Amino acid sequence: MVQKAKILLVDDRPENLLALEAILSALDQTLVRASSGEEALKALLTDDFAVILLDVQMPGMDGFETAAHIKRRERTRDIPIIFLTAINHGPHHTFRGYAAGAVDYISKPFDPWVLRAKVSVFVELYMKNCKLREQAALLRLQLESDTDGGPGHEREPAGLLAELSARLAAVEEQAEALSKQLDDESADAAAVATAAHLERKLTGLRRALDALEPGTGSGAPVLPS
Repeated sequence: MVQKAKILLVDDRPENLLALEAILSALDQTLVRASSGEEALKALLTDDFAVILLDVQMPGMDGFETAAHIKRRERTRDIPIIFLTAINHGPHHTFRGYAAGAVDYISKPFDPWVLRAKVSVFVELYMKNCKLREQAALLRLQLESDTDGGPGHEREPAGLLAELSARLAAVEEQAEALSKQLDDESADAAAVATAAHLERKLTGLRRALDALEPGTGSGAPVLPS
C-alpha cells in the first residue's frame, strides 16, 4: 500500500480551507488544515509534508512570518511553500513572498486547475524522494548485515542487488518522465531544480549499486544522504 503524501493548508478563514480541499481532493492525498501560523508550525513538528499552501493575510502571525519560521527549522526548511493572497501590492509585495522562501506566489481568485497542477508536481517529487530514501535504507541495512555476518558466514548479495537494481530502475524511469514533463510544461524553476536534485541522488545510488557488482572493486560505496 502506497503511503499518501500530506499537504498542509494554512488559512484563517474556514471557507477558504474548504475551497482548497475541494480543489485538491482529486489528488487523493492527505490534506491537513491549519487555521493560523502557530497551528501550522505545530503540525510541522510531528508530520512531514510534500508542500504547504500558505495564506499571506492572517491575524497575528501572517504568512511571511510563518514562512520565516519554517525556513529556519532544519526539519522543514526544504518543504516547498506556495503563497496564496487576496491582495496584490505590485512587484514589491510579490518579491517579499519569494524572499520569504516561497516557490510560488498566487493571487486569489486563482484557477483551480493551475493550482492543482502545481501542487501535483511537488507531491510527485516528494513521493520520488521517499522511494529513493527507502532504497538507500534497504541497501544500508543489507551492507550492515553482510558486515556483521562474522567469519565463515558468507551472504550472497546477488539476489538482493538485482532486486534493488530493478526497483531503482523503475524510480529512474519515473524521474526521467517527470523531468520531461516539467520541460514540456515550462514548469516553475523551483520544481525543475527539485527534480534535478532528485536525479543527482538517483545517480549517486546507481553508482553505489554498481560498485557492489562482482569485479568492480571492494571499497564500500558512498550512499546518497
